[in-house]
Amino acid sequence: MFKYIFAFITALVSSAIITPLIIALAHRIGALDVPRDQRRMHSKPVPRIGGLSLFFAFLIALSIFSDLGSQKIFGLIFGSLIIVATGLVDDLKGLGPRTKLLMQLIAASVLFHYGFRIEFFTNLLEGSDIIEIGILSYPLTVFWIVGITNTINLMDGLDGLAAGITTIAAVTLSYVAFSFGRYETLLLSLILVGANLGFLPYNFNPAKIFMGDTGALFLGFVLSAIAIEGAVKSATAIAVILPLMALGLPIFDTTFAIFRRILTRRPLMEGDTGHLHHRLVHMGMDQRRAVLVLYLIATLLGVSVVLLINNLVLNTVITMAIVVFLVYIPIFITFRRSEDE
Repeated sequence: MFKYIFAFITALVSSAIITPLIIALAHRIGALDVPRDQRRMHSKPVPRIGGLSLFFAFLIALSIFSDLGSQKIFGLIFGSLIIVATGLVDDLKGLGPRTKLLMQLIAASVLFHYGFRIEFFTNLLEGSDIIEIGILSYPLTVFWIVGITNTINLMDGLDGLAAGITTIAAVTLSYVAFSFGRYETLLLSLILVGANLGFLPYNFNPAKIFMGDTGALFLGFVLSAIAIEGAVKSATAIAVILPLMALGLPIFDTTFAIFRRILTRRPLMEGDTGHLHHRLVHMGMDQRRAVLVLYLIATLLGVSVVLLINNLVLNTVITMAIVVFLVYIPIFITFRRSEDE
């Protein structure tokens, strides 16, 4: 157990030390986010390559406490390098949505090649009945990885939001991995939590640095891999539901963003101010309060996962009540008319 604690601490300290260096580097090379439109919530230029801090902290802890000779660890590092490079180029120079999507597909294919695969589902009606998905394994795995990668990226709209939400999700997935005896995945989760917590003091409002696409894409990419290994591959009836609940907030927000853009006939890859965090600000909340509200929703979803894993009847009922309540809140926020509509 000490190994996991030290891995967490290593990632946290590394992130806390590296982040000020990245802030200085960003100012030196001009890697600043300058507010130009209404989607921006800040009023002055802020360094935007903070994702490098998260990646380097994650890599340092991983290299010390994990088996670098492992095929899956190598694949995760290789895929992450592709994702981080893509995000960094986008933060510095700008990339078109098709190019970013192509690079995400390549990175997801790397993960699949090195063993991160959704290969079966457990029949929810018959807990011991395994449903093999065969040739659908590749497209479903890639869809999951690319989907989660982009949901986190879309959540990165307020100071500290993406870092906090992914921290809560990673803590939840840590519990899932521990419950299913997947200790290598537990290690990955705790390292990710540590890297986030070391970065968050610099990223919380008022932010001294943004993670940018470099960080948001990286966090989503690693979370998607952790979810596959920690829950989806476990032969239990609730394994299909757990990662969806743990990542429920960004998944819900992205799903509604897609439907909203389809209904308004806007390009799916075009940004807007209809996300949950934008709506909360439009309703009169300041950035900190809006972020804390979303933290609370994500935390309650995490608690729901913990209750559901215990598989007691009372816990299941309580879980379903929490989920129904939490689903209602984002629906209300999403469909409430804002002043700019």
